[in-house]
Amino acid sequence: MVAVAILAAGKGTRMKSQLPKVLHGLGGKTLVERALLSCESVNPSKRLAIVGYQAERVKESLAHYDSLEFVEQKEQLGTGHAIQQLIPHLKDFEGDVLVLNGDVPLLRSQTITKLWETHTTNKNAATLLTAQLPNPRGYGRVFCDNDNYVQHIIEDRDCTQAQKQNRRINGGVYCFNWPQLAAILPDLKADNDQKEYYITDVFSMMQPVMAVDVEDYQEINGVNDRRQLANADRILQARVKDAWMAAGVTLIDPDSITIDDTVTLHPDTIIEPQTHLRGKTEIASGCRIGPGSLIENSTIGENVTVLYSVVSDSEVEAGTRVGPYAHLRGQVKVGQSCRVGNFVELKKTSLGEKTNVAHLSYLGDATVGDRVNIGAGTITANYDGVNKHPTAIGDGTKTGSNSVLVAPITLGKDVTVAAGSTITEDVEDDSLAIARSRQTVKKGWRLQS
Repeated sequence: MVAVAILAAGKGTRMKSQLPKVLHGLGGKTLVERALLSCESVNPSKRLAIVGYQAERVKESLAHYDSLEFVEQKEQLGTGHAIQQLIPHLKDFEGDVLVLNGDVPLLRSQTITKLWETHTTNKNAATLLTAQLPNPRGYGRVFCDNDNYVQHIIEDRDCTQAQKQNRRINGGVYCFNWPQLAAILPDLKADNDQKEYYITDVFSMMQPVMAVDVEDYQEINGVNDRRQLANADRILQARVKDAWMAAGVTLIDPDSITIDDTVTLHPDTIIEPQTHLRGKTEIASGCRIGPGSLIENSTIGENVTVLYSVVSDSEVEAGTRVGPYAHLRGQVKVGQSCRVGNFVELKKTSLGEKTNVAHLSYLGDATVGDRVNIGAGTITANYDGVNKHPTAIGDGTKTGSNSVLVAPITLGKDVTVAAGSTITEDVEDDSLAIARSRQTVKKGWRLQS
């Protein structure tokens, strides 16, 4: 059995933010969520988050984790003190405990698996994740024998010149045999300038202790300020984009594109510059997305084009063209082979197959059938100041330019709405609806001076 403990109690003063550090976002998830997700590969039997600063806010943000327990650290007196708070929560626990920091968001699941497997295979008392840094200046060094058993850890300021040549540093991620650790946690001392309890002090009291080097040292990068957050985002984006290009997706100018790692792409799709893909988005093969588009929490079918447009919480089926400058939001569903064109906004609206809304229109709370043509400037007047009302438009119907459909209203099949009409009553199938004032021309209308 393994339990996971995430250290998430700190304020993060250098972030210069009222938001707790671990709740800052990275690629569509918070930092602490990323730490939690990195451990899923070891199938933990218990998950605990040690909270302190704005504890209620952190708890609220993680409320969707049903099995997550919260442990409060009322005073932040170091990593050792944080782990001491686990003692009553793991009173009868006989397994191992993985300890991670909630502000270290780049750990790969395979790294955690490797740490865990090394720990259990060798029956270690403790196993720590280490990294070989190109420039380890300022970091404490971890010294091991030829089998990677830890002999001692020396702070940078205490290293000799020869010892400073060692590039192995402590990554701050640990796996402990809990019964052994629990027995010595009460003995930790705060004999240091900061008057804090350090978890690293236990290594001299536990045997055997082994180190596991991470393959990519950037995985252990912590986030302590906005620049480090931006750097973490660059690293994450490079991983995500490299993976999709290797899987057969074309990214034109990858540096100008951002893709959350919750997004799913399929081969032979082209992502143009200045395009941003967010949340639970899936884009099928053969699509051309962008340039200059934002898609979030949406599903895009095969061979769809989205140009200079925003699509959120919506579904677009195969063969449809969207944009330029269209906005689809709030549970829009667009059928196959449709055209949603220039300066069109759709909200909570469904379009049937081969329906065109080519330009300068707004459809809200509308159900539109197949082969409908919405003329330029057509709008649904769906809000009466208190409630939203639906509009239904049947198959084969056409609206003329500058039409207003005042909801609630139903247009039947094969209806034609004359240009410039304001329609306030239902229209039967196969009808022409005209609702506009007769043109009046008055010659010489200006007042004589």
